[in-house]
Amino acid sequence: MIGQLLRLTLRGLRDMALHPWAQVFTLAAVTLVTLLAGLFLMLVHNVNQELLRNRGQVQFQVYWKASAPEAEVEKQWEGLRKLDGLTDMDTYTPRRALSDLAGALGDAGDFSWLEGQNPLPYSAVLSFAMSPDRLAEGWSLAILARLKNMDHVDKVHFNPMQMDMAKGWITLTKTVIWPIIGFLALIVALVVSNTIRLSLLTRLDEVEILALVGARPWYIRWPLLTGGAVQGLLGSGLALAGLKLVQGALRDALNFPPLFLRIEFLPWSQAAVLCAVVTLVGVASSFVAVRR
Repeated sequence: MIGQLLRLTLRGLRDMALHPWAQVFTLAAVTLVTLLAGLFLMLVHNVNQELLRNRGQVQFQVYWKASAPEAEVEKQWEGLRKLDGLTDMDTYTPRRALSDLAGALGDAGDFSWLEGQNPLPYSAVLSFAMSPDRLAEGWSLAILARLKNMDHVDKVHFNPMQMDMAKGWITLTKTVIWPIIGFLALIVALVVSNTIRLSLLTRLDEVEILALVGARPWYIRWPLLTGGAVQGLLGSGLALAGLKLVQGALRDALNFPPLFLRIEFLPWSQAAVLCAVVTLVGVASSFVAVRR
């Protein structure tokens, strides 16, 4: 049985060469539609990532006591950098904090008279990326308690509104962006399905002859299903390759002030899903066309 399926699979691959132009045009259509879908999906992914980076973060500002030993504070900084979900951490020594303050004030920021008696403490700003498992109220309270209980820490500032903004954006992502992606997948499925079914019209005579001589349905369908799978897999693969070329060419097209937006490629999980969906649509459309 397995040997016969392998022979039918090879036959399906050979039969694709019987109508080369029909196969080429079908492959071109599948590739183009998948590429357009991939471009839109990449756009949605990059916009979503950028908004999550800006609005889906929560920050904690930590201030140490003026008497905190420098070596102990730096050791605590190293431990904080290992916190789960931490995306960025800015640390400020008293000297750096005073220098940044002077630079922000311009001509009025002459603090040379404070040399040797800097009143500013050690401080740090911790930025955490939000995810569904960190949206619970207990997560922020646990981080807040951990920071406050550290040795030599004077106070910790935390804005609960940032948590609310992060929750709102993640909710918007689930209720708006994913339905858009689902609708896009439906459009791709319909276009690819109709394209492959139209290409099978060139082989109706062959199917009718096989049916008249008593061939079993699966014997007729398997080579055609193989062709549909190859068209879907090859077309989606070419589309992803083209999408990678486009992304490489446009990676830094928006990486300038004030945008600073670097265009990234699709996560490989989404790319694999796109490829699998187009391949399965090719198989399903071939099955439906032969059944009718």
